Amino acid sequence: MKTTNILALTFVIIGALNWGLIGFFGFDLVTTLFHGSMFWLARVIFALVGLAGLWCLTMYHSVGQEERMHMTKQ
Repeated sequence: MKTTNILALTFVIIGALNWGLIGFFGFDLVTTLFHGSMFWLARVIFALVGLAGLWCLTMYHSVGQEERMHMTKQ
């Protein structure tokens, strides 16, 4: 499960950086890297970023859990 979370977070960061480049500079890095006959790979990356974003929604239930565990052990 931890590996899945790390992969999801990595794809979300890639997506966030790409959207930041689009927003600030109008430059789509993923499409630029995988244009032409490799455009299908860009679409796969976009799909993985979207799925990773959905997976990261499941992480909200654990936000702050560690703090609560430390507080109850004292």
